Amino acid sequence: MARIDTHHHMVPSDYRKLLREAGIDDAGGRAMPEWSPEGSLQTMTELDIAAAVLSVSAPATTFLPTAGDAAAVARDLNDYSADVVAARPERFGFFATVPMPHVGQAVNETVRSLDHLNADGVILLANHAGVYLGEDGQDDLFGALEERSAVVFIHPAELPGPTVPGIAPFVTDFLLDTTRAAYLLVHNGIRQRYPNIKFILGHAGGFVPYASYRLAMGVVADTGRDPAEVLDEFSGFYFDTALSSSAAALPTLLAFAKPGHVTFGSDYPFAPVEVAKLFTAGLDSYPGLDADTRAAIDSGTALTLFPRFSRRA
Repeated sequence: MARIDTHHHMVPSDYRKLLREAGIDDAGGRAMPEWSPEGSLQTMTELDIAAAVLSVSAPATTFLPTAGDAAAVARDLNDYSADVVAARPERFGFFATVPMPHVGQAVNETVRSLDHLNADGVILLANHAGVYLGEDGQDDLFGALEERSAVVFIHPAELPGPTVPGIAPFVTDFLLDTTRAAYLLVHNGIRQRYPNIKFILGHAGGFVPYASYRLAMGVVADTGRDPAEVLDEFSGFYFDTALSSSAAALPTLLAFAKPGHVTFGSDYPFAPVEVAKLFTAGLDSYPGLDADTRAAIDSGTALTLFPRFSRRA
């Protein structure tokens, strides 16, 4: 089976208009790209992608001034996403946008999207306006996700602090942001209390595979937990290959992640087609992949998370 892309963004025109009205023309230091369903389908053909799970990237709804405004925009985005999927259900899925850090509204939109719009999962930013995933006060949201054995795609956002001149946030800060959220999910017991949530960490988990033992050391120092158990929780995340299938990053990711826990990611349209092709070529040419591992990354792991796509097989 051709690839299933779990890191594939959309920028609906009405959402782009709202961002521009708020003075937002970029995400993480990269210009907000043009997007359309037709553009995604063309890129999917070029990258041999059978299906893509669409998601709205940072800043999601965090730029809106009130919980009500954020909830309304999230609702509109998810209704739009459901219509895109309904038109091409064999090619598209979607991760629902929820209006975090407003937990009550986020729970309501999670339930609506998963139970009534048939969303394939939920996207959560590593931090929402400075509130990190895994901090106290989010149990109602995790409870709703746990009850539905939901897939949760964790995507980075800009760090809650000043940027460093000359360093675009997407280059380094995004990787730290994902790592912070993953650390809190383990450190604060979320992974233990809600074992049925399947978390996908974008961009190969940021620094998680490379720094996993150091991260585990911090958890153990604070909690006294068994180091092997902590490392098992970190390696039990799912990881996508977006902007990460290089000869430098792949060996660490594949050595650390549990078998069957790596999915394909293109990062389109924030990664232009040429960049996505470059990283896809790195995956295709990597000599350390056996046939089973390659098949799992391309589609097998995604099919365990999103079995409805198996109808294409």
